[in-house]
Amino acid sequence: MAYTSAQPYFYGTGRRKKSVARVRLVPGTGKVTINGRTIDEYFGLETMKLIVNQPFGVTNTVGKFDIICTVKGGGFSGQAGAIRHGVAKALLQSDADLRTALKKAGFLTRDSRMKERKKYGLKAARRAPQFSKR
Repeated sequence: MAYTSAQPYFYGTGRRKKSVARVRLVPGTGKVTINGRTIDEYFGLETMKLIVNQPFGVTNTVGKFDIICTVKGGGFSGQAGAIRHGVAKALLQSDADLRTALKKAGFLTRDSRMKERKKYGLKAARRAPQFSKR
């Protein structure tokens, strides 16, 4: 079934590290489309697919929604986490009663860990130049 913009959907924006995911949940059979590709084409690892579908398992909504999302920035792990965050926020929009289960699992909290910036006088964030006594 092709997605049309006339269908009702639930929206959620998820973020992790440098990744930003814009997630739409459409009532359907559980199909996942990321940047116009299927989840199998986009994520090679099975663990990434599990991360994306975790909110459905917690809320017992497996196979009730199709995911259509665009994700930008970061790596695959950050993108999977961003999609999970967006899916959780969209599920919350669909049914407010799911909040306790999603909150308890920690899917509504944005993972604020970011890459630490490089400081002057150092080679990286904390890596100092090699020290030699003579």
